[in-house]
Amino acid sequence: MLNLIAGTVSAQSVFKLKDDNGGIRPKLQLGEKTIISAPDEGLWSVATAWENKWPAQWHHASPVSMEQSGDWQIVKGEIVLPQGVMKVRDAYRNEKGLVHCIRRFEWTGKSDIDSLTLSVRWNVTGKGLQAFLPGIVYYGNPSGTKNTPNCVASYSGKAGEKAIFEDHRYPMPFACLESSVADKFGAVIHTVPSPLRDAKLFDHWWSMGVEAFDDHAELVLYSGPITYNNHPSIAKAIQCGNLAYDNTYIKMSPDQVIEKSFYLDLYTINTQGTAFQKPVYDAIEMYKPFYTEDLPSYKEILDSKFILAKSRWVEGNGYAGFNMYDRPSNPEIVMGWCGQAGSPGFSLQNLKSRFGNDASIDKMVQQSLDFLSTYPVSGEGFPVVYNVNSKKYANPDPVSNGQGMYNIAKAIEAARKNKRYDTTKWEEFLKKTCDVASSRILQSDWSPRSTAEGFYMAPLAIASKLFNNETYRKAAVKAADYYAKRHLLMVEPYWGGTLDASGEDKEGAWAAFQGFLNVYDLTKDPKYLAYAQHACDVCLSYVVVWDIPLTPGRMADYRFKTRGWTVVSAQNQHIDIYGVLFAPEVYRMGELTKNENLKRLAKTMFLTCGQLTDPYGSQGEQMQHTNFAQRGDMSNVFLLRGGYSEHWTVFWITAHFLNAAARFEEMGVVL
Repeated sequence: MLNLIAGTVSAQSVFKLKDDNGGIRPKLQLGEKTIISAPDEGLWSVATAWENKWPAQWHHASPVSMEQSGDWQIVKGEIVLPQGVMKVRDAYRNEKGLVHCIRRFEWTGKSDIDSLTLSVRWNVTGKGLQAFLPGIVYYGNPSGTKNTPNCVASYSGKAGEKAIFEDHRYPMPFACLESSVADKFGAVIHTVPSPLRDAKLFDHWWSMGVEAFDDHAELVLYSGPITYNNHPSIAKAIQCGNLAYDNTYIKMSPDQVIEKSFYLDLYTINTQGTAFQKPVYDAIEMYKPFYTEDLPSYKEILDSKFILAKSRWVEGNGYAGFNMYDRPSNPEIVMGWCGQAGSPGFSLQNLKSRFGNDASIDKMVQQSLDFLSTYPVSGEGFPVVYNVNSKKYANPDPVSNGQGMYNIAKAIEAARKNKRYDTTKWEEFLKKTCDVASSRILQSDWSPRSTAEGFYMAPLAIASKLFNNETYRKAAVKAADYYAKRHLLMVEPYWGGTLDASGEDKEGAWAAFQGFLNVYDLTKDPKYLAYAQHACDVCLSYVVVWDIPLTPGRMADYRFKTRGWTVVSAQNQHIDIYGVLFAPEVYRMGELTKNENLKRLAKTMFLTCGQLTDPYGSQGEQMQHTNFAQRGDMSNVFLLRGGYSEHWTVFWITAHFLNAAARFEEMGVVL
């Protein structure tokens, strides 16, 4: 990978098994300083009771022997319990700069041992270390904590805090701690996710996360217990609340063996807010989510989405466009947000030959954009919703405005190349909206609430070239500089890009990623490419890199593959197809940074999201890969995972496929 961020890794750690006194205590050092080490009480810890919804009666042991077997360094010990002896063993070796460990627990007692919790615990030196748990916790989720504290997991690094979640909740299965003081480093544990055999608890998995203490934190794996926001044994199972997830201890039988595989990493960074980047790329390399032969084909996806797009076409006296909902009797034409009515006006131009030059395409392109160009523009932008029956407009917002402006800018750009359409009305509308957006941004007191207004960057950058307009250029550049200063240190991670949440999300990161990349194209200044990589890497952290085994349900009906899908946000913990939209930019970052893995991942991201498409070309929005749901019966936490809400079939799900395919076509990329 060609690193562009100032905070790239500058030094790797050294793994040692011996302490200064000749004893066996595994540790990772940076120079002469130990950063990651086994806990003081012992390398191995198990709990044999369950009290107050959490493991209790802990027992510990340290290694008593060490040996070498090929590349593996092996340490052994025993935990002596009242019920018998638990044999324990760790095997370590270096794999591509990471320390791979296989931890083994073997119960040698004469009878079953119950109420048992197994653990993997590693001390990380430092006070107030910040946590990055992909898809779940972004440097503590400060914006979500401030705006909707009951809707996100919060973690500030203060002593006593814990943030521990099910293995299957993680799109990228790692936990990262960052020190941004004098010793700037990242400390990471990558887990190999796995379920446990348990007749008592349905769908019982290992868990992973972080715990904070006075002068250090711990990277932890447990055989089931989860917690966040100072509440033990709860699952973040609904949008703004939780469900009990108690009694997650296990039972082991005589001679039973349980193993847990994980990787440790430690490295210095130069800049705050960048420790998460290395494990993101390591996770992609480890899981290699590039296989696509078992996924829908590019042609199959496009054909089905074109069928659905045509089924949503509505026209009548004074209106024409794409209906956001499957509600023919009450159509709403919505720009941006979940409607994306402006998107086909761009995408269908580039995809026309793929659809046999369907005669309806020219009509839909011209009429839809002509109608959208009649939306009234004011100092607040433009309303994005038009209800056909009431003939009323509603709901201006920067996310939808920016996305609508981008689609129209791309449509004008495409039309100037193919010379097939009259863009007069489109150009007048885009100029009006860019005038409003640039005027707002260029005010000295411009202070947007969130990253949402970052969606203005890309259309302003494109419009500045389309119309040779210096004002639009200045506004795009100012916005890019502003959002870089605001977000790159991750004191305030990208947030606010989803309209049904007020916290950290991939849509906010996408607004920055898309904007920074378009400003780079406009200016050719490499600092904007560096900014784009940072935002891209945050987007990537929401991408699922492994195929999560699923419980019986709608997803299992299809032998659903989770690789390449994206977690929505720190609040909404299901997966969706939104990553399709930024897959072309991921591919482009692969080209710009000479990273083949990104190019391969981008293809997976597009093709995998064609799963679950029904014979009408329709898909729902919410796929439940973990213990989380937003619709249906949400009273039983054990019935959520593997579910699928297939009836919220808003038009963006179709539009984003066509939009991304059109951009791939522009790039000459064949999927």
